[in-house]
Amino acid sequence: MTADQKPRHEPRHEPGHEPGHEPDHRSDRVRRPAPPRGHHRRRFPPRRADRRFGSRLFAAVVAFAVAAVPTAVLLVLIESGWEPLRALDAGAAAGLNGSVRRHPLLLEAARTLTDGPWDPVTMRLLVAAAVGWLLLRRAWRLALWAALTEVAAGLTGLLVKEAVGRVRPRLPDPVAHAPGYSFPSGHAMTAMTSCAILLLVLLPLVPRRARPAAWTLAAVTVLGTGLTRIALGVHWVSDVLGGWLLGLALVASTAWAFDAWRRESGLRVPPLPEGLEPELATDQDESPARPPGGPARR
Repeated sequence: MTADQKPRHEPRHEPGHEPGHEPDHRSDRVRRPAPPRGHHRRRFPPRRADRRFGSRLFAAVVAFAVAAVPTAVLLVLIESGWEPLRALDAGAAAGLNGSVRRHPLLLEAARTLTDGPWDPVTMRLLVAAAVGWLLLRRAWRLALWAALTEVAAGLTGLLVKEAVGRVRPRLPDPVAHAPGYSFPSGHAMTAMTSCAILLLVLLPLVPRRARPAAWTLAAVTVLGTGLTRIALGVHWVSDVLGGWLLGLALVASTAWAFDAWRRESGLRVPPLPEGLEPELATDQDESPARPPGGPARR
């Protein structure tokens, strides 16, 4: 070997690998199974989605203010003394109140219903029972939604009553008396809010064939509550309409916040006939999709 010639070093080959073939490290990577069809990827981590749920509830308050515009229009018509609305109030109050005065059985039925199953305390106790059941089922967020919506309805009704300060009807031959101001009807607003909450919570548990009956029962309760308050002479028609509109606006706003949380957490947003959380029917977790072996969260 001369000085100009240098020894050549042959490349070493690892055992199990033939010369000329580079090892394929891609086979060593863990291949994750493809998600099943219908799987929804979450857009936000669960904890972040939970924090955003609180902000969504705050945004729902703002949305409620917008949704309450029809109530504000109604209030403007009341304060301005719009003649068609005044005629409707006076005519309905005189007609319904006269009917119950002439028929003692109707009067007794109206009093029993308005002071019993359709009383705001009864309706709120039903919602409280539903909240307790949801807590037992560990459906924390749905329980929070139901409780906050019911409490917000009560506080909103009181604040609006004090702000408006409308005097209750003064009929020549009253058959009932009620304290406080008139607009909006607390009975009507509580009935609308409570029935909507119970429907949206419990619909997943109701068989599809029986759901029309559930909607009918809720409609009869809401309409009947308003009519009995007018018939007893403690509210105008416009008071009842205001209570219905406010209650509906509040539930729609907070339900929007709940749906937004589900969407951001990767959960399916169900149509209205299925309720807010259809997983209750199958006892599934309400939490977003999690990696295998991860702790269950609710």
